[in-house]
Amino acid sequence: MSNPFQKSVLRLIKEYFLVAVGITIYVLGWVVFLIPNNLVGGGVTGIGTIIQYATGFNVGYTFFIINGILLIIAFFVMGSGFGGKTIMAIILASIGLRILPEMVPDTIIQAIALDNGKLMCTLIGAIMAGLGIGIAMSQGGSTGGTDIIALIVSKYRNVSPGRMILVIDVVIIASSFFVPSYTADGELVGWADKFTGVVYGLLLVIVCGNVIDIYLSGTKQSVQVFILSHKYAEIADCITTNLHRGVTVMPAQGWYTKEDSHVLMVISRKSDLNIMLRYIKAIDPDAFLSVASTTGVYGRGFDAIKSKPKKVARVDES
Repeated sequence: MSNPFQKSVLRLIKEYFLVAVGITIYVLGWVVFLIPNNLVGGGVTGIGTIIQYATGFNVGYTFFIINGILLIIAFFVMGSGFGGKTIMAIILASIGLRILPEMVPDTIIQAIALDNGKLMCTLIGAIMAGLGIGIAMSQGGSTGGTDIIALIVSKYRNVSPGRMILVIDVVIIASSFFVPSYTADGELVGWADKFTGVVYGLLLVIVCGNVIDIYLSGTKQSVQVFILSHKYAEIADCITTNLHRGVTVMPAQGWYTKEDSHVLMVISRKSDLNIMLRYIKAIDPDAFLSVASTTGVYGRGFDAIKSKPKKVARVDES
């Protein structure tokens, strides 16, 4: 059996690997479907595409420069809260946005992207970008960008980060209408195409945001399991040792049999449920279980409560 240090190292390697996979999917969505159609989205990538369409300056360079500046500002304003996964994600995305356009053949982009029209490319690119960000965020990574700006602003103003990100993305997309834009062939994009590009950009942001929410809600979904078994002690030890989940043991009495027993209550991620059921079945095939989906599980091993308690005004007694 591997020791805890080996398990933590393997888990860390897995997390960094999944962050890299997520960033690769994110970048491919932009490189294959969005940028070839002169589409603009939100965030730093959206700013980079506007600059690239106007000047030819590669979006990968803009992505790296702006995120580097934002990380430095965030370090001084909010402390060293941005870990290595976010820095790695920014570097990988910058490199991918720079080199992948040269690696993906034009024939492939023409066949699977340009020939399918801008609407289909917007949807596919948004899904890939949202899925990639969702995978990275589920492992503790982030592409930085407007997320950092929103967190800084929300620290000093009573504005939710989600609303701030939406406002910034809308401003970025709308600004693309007023900035000259050129296609890969050097042709100036007309105002009619730029107007439809703004509409596609808003659709892109909406679809991408919903894909992120759907993915994250799926990976963070939890279950509450009640277990009735005469071998409750063995099951409890197995769950705490192998799954590293807490177990609550409650005394109970079967009203029909009038026998004293114990009920185990376990809160776990839904992704771990099948493994838990196999452990329980191996120990006691006759165990009685009740499984229910739960939302809003907070505490150690789950989500953290991020809202601060409101200050209560003190009334002086006269």
